Amino acid sequence: MTQAPSLPRVSATLVTGPGARAREGAILERLESLPGSRDASIPAIILEGLASGASPLDSLAPAVHLARIAPGCLCCTGNLVLRVTLNRLLRQRPGHLFIGVARSEHLDQLRSWLQAEPYDQLLTLTPDLQAQDIKGE
Repeated sequence: MTQAPSLPRVSATLVTGPGARAREGAILERLESLPGSRDASIPAIILEGLASGASPLDSLAPAVHLARIAPGCLCCTGNLVLRVTLNRLLRQRPGHLFIGVARSEHLDQLRSWLQAEPYDQLLTLTPDLQAQDIKGE
């Protein structure tokens, strides 16, 4: 029996930082610097929590798949919501995936969860992106 060819893994970056606007600004900067970002598949972004006012990412719609999920620990109470959202976005085969994390207490557990089955065959975690503080947040 022949095995179906595997699809390339999606690069995934965990984004941490002091506030939603800072994390979203860091994602926007990274998106603008990705090689071939104009020609690649549409990137996907999962953001924990609601935007505090206008989001720097608002100008990108519909050029990105953007999903917001309720704030809470993504590896504990938010696990099911994250899993459903992640599965839905991965079916779109994004060019890159960003996950904005509001609280980083369980970042190692989240990273471990993303490196376990089935996501170990779907994702390649890149180094985390640490957003810088924005005055007024």
